[in-house]
Order: sequence, then structure tokens, then C-alpha cells
Amino acid sequence: MAKTKSVYVCQNCGVQSPKWLGKCPSCNEWNTFVEEIITRQTSGAGKAIIKSSNLPQKISEVNIELNNRLATGIPEFDRILGGGIVPGSVILLGGEPGIGKSTLALQLAMHLGNESVLYVSGEESAGQIKLRAERLSTTGNEPFYILCETNLQNILSSMEEMQPGFLIVDSIQTLYTENIESTQGSVAQIRECANALLRQAKKTGVPVLLIGHINKEGAIAGPKVLEHIVDVVLQFEGEHANLYRILRSLKNRFGSTAEIAIFEMQSKGLIEVTNPSDILLDHHDEPVSGVARAAMIEGIRPLLIETQALVSTATYGTPQRSTTGFDVRRLHMLLAVLEKKAGFRLAAKDVFLNIAGGLKVTDTATDLAVISAVLSSTNDTPVPFLDCFAGEVGLSGEIRSVSRIEQRIAEAERMGFKRIFISRFNRFSGSTRKSAIEVIQVTKVEHLYKYLFS
Repeated sequence: MAKTKSVYVCQNCGVQSPKWLGKCPSCNEWNTFVEEIITRQTSGAGKAIIKSSNLPQKISEVNIELNNRLATGIPEFDRILGGGIVPGSVILLGGEPGIGKSTLALQLAMHLGNESVLYVSGEESAGQIKLRAERLSTTGNEPFYILCETNLQNILSSMEEMQPGFLIVDSIQTLYTENIESTQGSVAQIRECANALLRQAKKTGVPVLLIGHINKEGAIAGPKVLEHIVDVVLQFEGEHANLYRILRSLKNRFGSTAEIAIFEMQSKGLIEVTNPSDILLDHHDEPVSGVARAAMIEGIRPLLIETQALVSTATYGTPQRSTTGFDVRRLHMLLAVLEKKAGFRLAAKDVFLNIAGGLKVTDTATDLAVISAVLSSTNDTPVPFLDCFAGEVGLSGEIRSVSRIEQRIAEAERMGFKRIFISRFNRFSGSTRKSAIEVIQVTKVEHLYKYLFS
């Protein structure tokens, strides 16, 4: 016999409680507990013990199956995955509404060649998907099937019947299973459906792409365990007014977790950007103050980005410190270094910093470019357009070395820059390497100011 038991589950983090709570003790969110019905089998004589067929084995006896990765036909997507889709893997793709998740999934389905694709849609009709496919104007993949279904059992039944080579689910929040008595999109439903699809993927070797919603904070909606279940987590970034979309790898069990791919949203879908440095650098008609270029590393790819700073007298009593794409706490630290070590009085100044192109920067090598842009705006003197920077700034005002300096210098040279400022403590083969770019090594922030503006 089965007995019914109810439990209260936080819809934000998945914590369970035997009674309703106003505030979640785990994530500190209010009014997130929802009652869910759980049916359990009572223990008795009729309950059989199932013996597992899996036996422990020595690690030296484990056979490694070298499965060939599945090429998607979109090189940038293959690169961010580490060379293609691994058979049996589960990929989670998240992003804001309208950012291009369904468009990218449809392009993947239409570029997979002879692999049969099952596209499960819980949000759109087959006619809507067909209209989008015609708008993309790409040569369609012939074995491409559309299933408008939200019942998990029916989806698994269709998979066993047609045995596709690739499964796309749009979206995981719309699925439900009859084994759990809770509404669609709840923590229990998302967790159970994701686990069932994971088991099916590992059992059959069919890779699965799950499209997920995000919450108001920008994180993937649903329990955090959802990101632990899947093998790869990809997230779309970018503003709707901006044509460029950044696909960032947050988790990858089969490759690097610091990769990005840049796409341009056009009427024919998402187009790959093979040279990101060219689009991230704006070409001004005349020199302007407050602009400096940084040579940064994102994953394994060197990028040239533009940092823009505006320093002005504080109109209101308290000076403002605002950043877009850069950590505001790090900006506070860099401004304190300029005050203490370079003698610039910025306490009564408003400072605004922007990373052009909508990119979010975490590489500390951009510190030198931020310092240069702030100094340029303070003096209202432009930084030479063909100068770029790669260095970390320490609390004592020293310019610290950064990793992979050779790649940064090579990318700056390829983009046509004449000078690059780096730390004196960086080791590079400058004596043996024939280069058209001048490498200037500096040790202190005040030395940088003399090079640029004296």
C-alpha cells in the first residue's frame, strides 16, 4: 500500500521542510515554500530487494570508450564545448527571454547533417517552429522531427520508438512527470524530469540539449541541483538593443569552463563572429579622452577590448562610482591606488567606467587599461589609439605580471597596434622574436603616467 505525505519545498533553492516557513533558512528568500505531495511505498513483505548488476572493479580494469564527438556544423559552438557534443552528454542552455536560445537550438538541429533530431517543444506549436525555420533560410536537416509535448513519459516513449541521434527540449521548465503530484515548473518536477532525461541519455548515448529559463537575478531558474545534474552549462549574455550575443561556458565536464563564443543576431539567425577583437574595438574618427584598449584572455582566446572612463566633478554631495561590465569594488581599489601612489585627487569626482561591447570582464590584466582610461579622462588628454595595455595593478602601485603575455602581444600586433604596455616582471622572448610592435615594460603607476602624458 502507498501512503501520502506532503512536504514544503523552497522554489528557489529546493530545501524541504515538514511545515510551511515564511523565510527559507537556506537562501533567505521570503514566501518561496510550496506544498508538494509525495507518495511513498510502505515497507512490507511485498517489497522486493533488487540486486544491482554493477560490481566494484579496479580502476586499472576500467575500459575507456573513446567516443567521437558530434560536430554541430557551427564551429564556434563546437569550440566552446571542447570540440563538439559528447555522446550521452546533457547540455543546459540558459538566458533571458528573446536572447536567442530557441534560435540557436533550431540552427543546431538544422546543421547536424544526417543525424536524426527530435525537437521537443513545450512552449510553441509546430507551425511556429516551421515559420522560424523558414526565416532562418538554412538548408534543413532532413531527419528533423518536431514533437509538441510536455509529458515526460510520452517524450521518453517517442525517444525509444524513433531512436534519434540528438534530443532538444524547449524548455525543461515546461515538462512534468505523472510520478510527482506537483505543478509544472516546480522544484520537484524540474529535478525529476532532468534526472530522467539524464538516465536516458547515459543509457542510450543520445546527447540532450535542455533550454532553461532564468530568474530575475540572471541565474538559471529552478533548483541549483539542476546545474549539478547536467554535464555542460551554457549561458547567453547580451542586451536586446545590442546585436551581439555572448555564449559563456559556466560548466563543462569535457572541456574548458572559461570559454566564450560571440554571435551576431541577424534576420537569418545567429551568425558566428570569428574575429571578436575587431567588433569590440570601436574606430573613432578623432582621438577622444577616457578611452584605452586592453589585451585580455577569455578561456584560451586573446581579445582586444575597449575600456571607457568618464571623470567629472561631483554634481551632488556624494561622488558616484558606476561600472558596466567591470567589478565596481575593483574600481574602488584602483582609484585608491591612484590617489595614494600617483597623487590624483579623485575623492570629489564622479567616475563612470564602461566595457564596450557588453562584455563582462574578470581578467585582472585589464587593470592597466582602466587606470590609463581614468587618467586620460582626468587630464582630458587622449591615449594614443595604437597603444594597448596588459597588466595587473597591485595595492602598492606596482604593475604585476600576467599570464600568457606572448598571446596578448601577438593579438595586439595582429590588430595593428604599435605599442603595448606590460609589467617589467613579465618574461617573454622579446629579444629573439621579430615583432612590429614595441613592448614597453613599466613597474609603477607613476611611470605609466610619464610614458603616456609627459
